Amino acid sequence: MIDVSQAYIDILKEELVPAMGCTEPIALSYAGSVAADILGEPVKALVAKCSGNIIKNVKSVKVPNTDGLIGIEAAVIAGALAGDSSLKLEVISKLKDEDRVLIRKALNQNICKAEYLDSPIPLHIIVEAYGDVHHSCVEITHSHTNIANMYLDDKKIDQEVNGYVEEQLTDRSLLTVAKIVEFANTVDLELVKDMLEEQIECNMNIAKEGFTGKYGVNIGKVLLDRNPNDLETKMMAYAASASEARMEGCPLPVITNSGSGNQGITASIPVVVYCQEKGLSKQTLYRALLVSNLITIHCKTGIGRLSAFCGAVCAGTAIGAALTFLQGGTEEQIDNTIRNSFANVTGIICDGAKATCGIKITSALQSGFLASKLALMGKTYDGGTGILKNTVEDTIRDVGILGKDGMHETDKVILNLMMKE
Repeated sequence: MIDVSQAYIDILKEELVPAMGCTEPIALSYAGSVAADILGEPVKALVAKCSGNIIKNVKSVKVPNTDGLIGIEAAVIAGALAGDSSLKLEVISKLKDEDRVLIRKALNQNICKAEYLDSPIPLHIIVEAYGDVHHSCVEITHSHTNIANMYLDDKKIDQEVNGYVEEQLTDRSLLTVAKIVEFANTVDLELVKDMLEEQIECNMNIAKEGFTGKYGVNIGKVLLDRNPNDLETKMMAYAASASEARMEGCPLPVITNSGSGNQGITASIPVVVYCQEKGLSKQTLYRALLVSNLITIHCKTGIGRLSAFCGAVCAGTAIGAALTFLQGGTEEQIDNTIRNSFANVTGIICDGAKATCGIKITSALQSGFLASKLALMGKTYDGGTGILKNTVEDTIRDVGILGKDGMHETDKVILNLMMKE
């Protein structure tokens, strides 16, 4: 018999992982670092083949710890020449000044060539490394650190022997809103406390860093200056501030959710700010974070890691559910919060990772806030209204179909538009 509670803990451990910088360029850095490890000699040339969604999400964000470098080539070179593959999504967190000089020199020498990879897999990376004697190849599919294949001189490497095992994720079909709420209410918090504390610390640290004015348009400060005493504004401001700092190359780590730092930020920071401002206990905070994190994962599972569907919508919807939970809402009201939110902002597109993700996060959160208020007032939209179904689980399922299948052609159009000067 399946232990659902343990499965939920395992899912959280799989999804709430640290990453420094936007996860797509960091996945490239990771692939470059592993390829260099396999090569076993100095890297002289690199080829990075990337699916459209990888290209889209690397195009406009700064690679952290590189003094502002941008692009596929910079990310791969940083990992291959100076990364530590054992750190996975923090692979370039320990770069030194001499590493940055080396990376910039190699970039100027054009040692890395980027190519479009026509693949049905949205998250698909192949990095090839060439030395004087050997060449190596690393293939990543489906998730950011999932190494599907490794080769040295065209000979396939036994991954398990070399410490790289293809990821086997816990069955996400076990997730339902009702079971998530039950889990959040009943789990022994000692079993999840450490990972939630890490999420709180990391994500709030980068939010505070975002207010320093070093990143983007300083959207967090702009929001707070307009309405400094409003709690919802503060929740949005801190989340947007964290996202903007991250997209602009801040070298602080973020605890991700569903492979995305922005989703990890959106699913956590507003709950932390709300509980702190209301003076609620740590135990209450932890339980609300379990709701927001797991509902984000649940809503995102059907869509997949990368899509033209903005992932902040799922996280903003989950925040609405967490607010309803925190205010004593019933299971029905939590369900209706999710349906109300999806009635509103399912049309937000993902046009790549970039500084403006922060402003999309504010829109997703506003939808979640409103959805919660309506649900707590006993108001919700009927099934059959647009894509809404009569049950929350059917609605989440259909949103997944929309995000994965329905947005497939949209994704291609977005990429083509982004590639035009």
